[in-house]
Amino acid sequence: MRGHARARRRDRRVYLRSHPLLFGLLAATRGRPVRRLGRTLLVHDAGAYREALTRLPLDRTAAGTTGGAARAALGGSGGVLFDQEGSGHRADRRGLAGELGTASVARLRSVWQPLLVRRLSPLAEGGEVDLVELSRELAGAVVCALLDCAADPRAVARAAAEAAAASVRSHLPGPRRPGAQAAAARAADRLRRLLGPADEALSAMVAVAAVNTTVAALPRSVAWCADAGLWDQAADEALRPVLADELLRVTAASPLLPRVAASQGSVGGCPVRGGDRLLLVARHAAEAHRRDPDAREPAGPGLAHLVFGAGPHACPGAGAARFLLADVLAALAPYRPVVTRARVDRRAALPGWRSLTVRAGS
Repeated sequence: MRGHARARRRDRRVYLRSHPLLFGLLAATRGRPVRRLGRTLLVHDAGAYREALTRLPLDRTAAGTTGGAARAALGGSGGVLFDQEGSGHRADRRGLAGELGTASVARLRSVWQPLLVRRLSPLAEGGEVDLVELSRELAGAVVCALLDCAADPRAVARAAAEAAAASVRSHLPGPRRPGAQAAAARAADRLRRLLGPADEALSAMVAVAAVNTTVAALPRSVAWCADAGLWDQAADEALRPVLADELLRVTAASPLLPRVAASQGSVGGCPVRGGDRLLLVARHAAEAHRRDPDAREPAGPGLAHLVFGAGPHACPGAGAARFLLADVLAALAPYRPVVTRARVDRRAALPGWRSLTVRAGS
């Protein structure tokens, strides 16, 4: 219990130091499944969360939504999966799901596993490793392999992170950063040039999504594992995949899904009008705020997978994310690392660490 309390205190810092007003509001309103504040509905309950994503008509191009932010991140390009509907959306999702299927994940593991061995080798000699830098390189390498791109993986990761940070900051509540839109456009141009000419919008979307969720999720998950003393579970081949699910649930890389209703309906018994804004709190729906990760008594896929969305618009990269985290845990488990330094990234698109340094434990 004390270990989990320490892990939760550390992890809470990424919210309180990056978006303190927003997450303070979400924490203050989570006592009710759905709460209306003017034209905005805050959705905390798992059932209402699923209902909003699977039964309520949504405007996927509206400003302030994930689709709107994706368009802004890519300089206004449409057709980026997050903002699609109908046959175009289904075709792109099928294509991406195929690229992230079992055979493709096996190919991607052949890319990230040797990288893990090389980058974690300093731990064997008493050295330290920055897991944020490692996560950037892993994400960039995966994106380059997936898109058959010859660019420097770290350059791709930097450009994808910059594009997302500039656009998302301009959509979330809170003070606006001067020049954010111009910065997003410049980063999007850099990303497109790095990735090359093939299907620019979809390729850039894959890069933005993969890089930002990976860099947010992996260091936070490892920090929780270290602080809570879960390395025995990480070392167990049977428990490790379940632990990866549990850590992804409690860290909730995309903790908040902003949406806009396209027409009237209801969510959790609360009437919704067209144009109403919905803040779908994935971390509360998955009970990340009250249920600690434990591979021996897991929350189960019904809750754990909610952090990847629900229904036809759920994240097609969820399976690859689980494999990647499980392999990271497997590579780290022999060292039983401890966190030596951690610094919050106040500018990132998703709550996370700017640096998180570990060394081998005793």
